[in-house]
Amino acid sequence: MYVYVALLRAVNVGGTGSLPMAELKVICEGLGFADVKTYIQSGNVLFRSDESEKAVEAKLDEALGQKMGKRPGVMVRSLKELSDIIANAPFPHAKPNFLLVYFLPEKTPGDALDKMVAPDGEEAKLAGREIYVHYPNGSGRSKLKLPALKPGTSRNLNTVRKLAEMAADMEAG
Repeated sequence: MYVYVALLRAVNVGGTGSLPMAELKVICEGLGFADVKTYIQSGNVLFRSDESEKAVEAKLDEALGQKMGKRPGVMVRSLKELSDIIANAPFPHAKPNFLLVYFLPEKTPGDALDKMVAPDGEEAKLAGREIYVHYPNGSGRSKLKLPALKPGTSRNLNTVRKLAEMAADMEAG
């Protein structure tokens, strides 16, 4: 069985898409996923499945859509993918909580940063299905405009590291 990390979009952020993590765990177990664990309230869930990444992503998004009235968007990554994301993180000067990784449903086009407006000196880098964004003043008050981020969901580097650590523990067994 494979270990997967699912990152839900627009769940428990700013009062939208309320979904208790206990309910998320029950939904995942109902889909046949094993060893389900959630992490913090922002829609992170780890589990085992013998199905492909795309299959578990589609099943979970469909089930959440039925529960919540609309599909939130689910990005699924493997431990190897998370490890690579951490290892390849740019902006070494950035505080880990000021470096956000935006997980996207598909690879971003090469010109995705062309429309970026970064009034506070934000920096961004494309990397496959992720975009790294460094917010020198934090993301809370940022006026960054980058349309390519819209279909994705973000986690700061500390959270990505913790999810990778949890996934590694699950794989080790």
